[in-house]
Amino acid sequence: MTHRISRRTRVFCAGLGAGVLVPLTVAVTPATAATPQATCTSAQPALATKLQKDITTALANRGGTVAVGLHDRSTGTTCTLRPTQAYDSASVVKVAVLATLLWDAKKTNRFLTQRESDLATAMITKSDNAATTKLWNQLGTTKVKGFLAAAGMTRTKPGANGYWGLTQITVQDEQKLLALLTARNTVLSDNSRAYVLKLMGKVVSSQRWGTPAGAPSSVAVHVKNGWLSRSTHGWRVHSVGTFKGAGHDYTISVLTHGNSTMNYGVTTIQAVAKAIHKDLVPTRAKRYTPTTDPQEAFPAVPTS
Repeated sequence: MTHRISRRTRVFCAGLGAGVLVPLTVAVTPATAATPQATCTSAQPALATKLQKDITTALANRGGTVAVGLHDRSTGTTCTLRPTQAYDSASVVKVAVLATLLWDAKKTNRFLTQRESDLATAMITKSDNAATTKLWNQLGTTKVKGFLAAAGMTRTKPGANGYWGLTQITVQDEQKLLALLTARNTVLSDNSRAYVLKLMGKVVSSQRWGTPAGAPSSVAVHVKNGWLSRSTHGWRVHSVGTFKGAGHDYTISVLTHGNSTMNYGVTTIQAVAKAIHKDLVPTRAKRYTPTTDPQEAFPAVPTS
């Protein structure tokens, strides 16, 4: 279920008992600080220099704490900013939940049941929280931790007491997960990878904001976003995506917190994304413009 949020309204939804959400007012002002500078390397040094400059420019005068990860296989390009900074995951963790389900099923060579497939589809394409809770409870944290270990996502810590939205994530680990989804590996089967990407490619339009901003029409887009407001660190707003086409094969993760509003965080992420897409794929082709009314689902979290 999604919840529409006015640009003038800042709320916090706390989970009480069996998924009850209670809105509470939160007021946070983004902290001002020196503009952070990403570190970029590439087989094309000029591209690395340009990306580093343009990502830094995109973050100039932006409040909050932003972490960025980029990897483009085609040019051997990598950019990082605060790669090990921990953030509450919000709905971004839903990709890892689905990956865990598929990894676990692979161990016994079974297909997903119709129930699991329906829940997975709702969880990714509509960010359905109830579906996520059912899959999270079915798997249990032991299996989630097992997948994270197999994936080398050593800095990701599952949320306690069923609060999957408070899983601790980092850009470094999100990039590892996206790498597993976009290249052959021994953790996820080719069918599993294709299934996750298929669902990430069918996310409803109101939730296709963030990292797809500015992607050229010649590039296939797969995305998952999340946002959550709490009494500390204000709004967490995150977006992870994979992009393939026009001679490129790249992944982007942008995690943020300390945003004054949800839309403030979205704007920050999309400024970074637009710079990356423009630098990697210079073109006059039509570029993707996300909705002006971005939405996501509030994960249930404990009262602060």
